Amino acid sequence: MRKLLCSVIAAALLTPAVAGAQAYPAKPLRLIIPFGPGGTNDILGRLVALRLGEVLGQQIIPDNRGGAGGSIGMEVAAKSPPDGYTIAIGHIGTLAVNKTLYSRLGYDPVKSFDHITMISKLPNLMAVNPTVPAKSVKEYIALAKARPGKLTYGSGGTGGAGHLATEYLKLMTKTEMVHVPYRSTGLAVIDTVAGQTDMVFAGVPAIVPHTRTGRLRALGLSGTVRLKILPDVPTVAEAVPGYEATQWYGIVAPAGTPKTVLNTLHAGLVKVVNHPAFRESLAADGAEPITTTPEEFAAFIRKEIPRWAPVIQKAGLVQ
Repeated sequence: MRKLLCSVIAAALLTPAVAGAQAYPAKPLRLIIPFGPGGTNDILGRLVALRLGEVLGQQIIPDNRGGAGGSIGMEVAAKSPPDGYTIAIGHIGTLAVNKTLYSRLGYDPVKSFDHITMISKLPNLMAVNPTVPAKSVKEYIALAKARPGKLTYGSGGTGGAGHLATEYLKLMTKTEMVHVPYRSTGLAVIDTVAGQTDMVFAGVPAIVPHTRTGRLRALGLSGTVRLKILPDVPTVAEAVPGYEATQWYGIVAPAGTPKTVLNTLHAGLVKVVNHPAFRESLAADGAEPITTTPEEFAAFIRKEIPRWAPVIQKAGLVQ
């Protein structure tokens, strides 16, 4: 009887642990979006949150934490408990550019995270307010050279994808433009629509709605090929050979997250990205869905950091 009682007690003690392990996720997750509402990070992050929640059977709550080129939100994510209930959407700025841009970064893009998978790549779109007398990239460059330091461009913040895309263009064309940083890409786009700034360079999803209504004029794409949804918009490289500044996005978790949890998240995200509705949503915005292994994602980030470092340093952007 004593042996039976001991066995029952032991089983009772083990059962909660086993059930807890099997129950993940047992409560809603938080998806940190390190930029304000309205930009591509926000649009894509909220789409992932909705679809991943359906796959995991738990709500994924978007949490916008903008500021400092996304570094504030990513630091919050990096320092969150590694229990699988906080994940973040990272991109070229927060996971590659910021390593060089900020001399005192509160997280390490490689060491502070477990990299789950990439989810998308998409080009930036260069657009101007319709009052700007330039109808092509070539004409805008000529205008910038005729008015050195007079034209303004907005971005979602110093070191963001739009900022770097424009700085890269400035370096290649030897032009001068004034940078006007905002707390989010959405605000930068709105002010270009309002005529407060002349140009904005941002992810396609954030700009296309305004080009379709005529409130902005699309000039060029930062990728290497034209998009089906914008067949008449050339690439910047058609006017500036060799230019390319594609954005990429992926999902990360705080370093030290249990492997079983990471496997669940990876499998869930792969289902999300491969779902026809998700792929159609991305394609409608000119984005390319993509998945990787965690190892491939981490290796990609390690290559991107030194690729953008010279651009940041030559432009004198290190803070």
